[in-house]
Amino acid sequence: MLININPILSPDLLYHLRSMGHGEKLILADANFPANTTNDKVIRLDGVGIKDAASAILSVFPLDSFIVSQGGYSALRMEVDDKPNELTETHKEFIEVVKNVSGKKWKVGSISRQNFYEEAKKAYCIVTTTDARPFGCFVLTKGVVLPDGKVWL
Repeated sequence: MLININPILSPDLLYHLRSMGHGEKLILADANFPANTTNDKVIRLDGVGIKDAASAILSVFPLDSFIVSQGGYSALRMEVDDKPNELTETHKEFIEVVKNVSGKKWKVGSISRQNFYEEAKKAYCIVTTTDARPFGCFVLTKGVVLPDGKVWL
């Protein structure tokens, strides 16, 4: 047993989160995403929704401030087809989690479904949930942790 570690973070997931380097991408996917045909590192979170999975992951995962300083986003949501500005309930929950766990300054960008699939092929790993709401897929880019344990901002 460990203290102050969310129990959603399985040993396998913790191993992969710790093994990632800065700038590497993690895919957080809904139940409908074809993870096993996209990437060979798939971590299943059966019985877990996007909101709880994002909260657990972001409790130990530093977001990448370098991308932000270059005008990009360290967190991206999959756009709804033909409605790129529409925010689903899952998107809203994810954005709220990012702000509450990682901090108010972080913004969530968007990526088309087809471009998301390309990012998933190159990602370090895919974390799948059993959240069945459509377009509930996200990209998180890992940042840098400084010697004092703070995230490089």
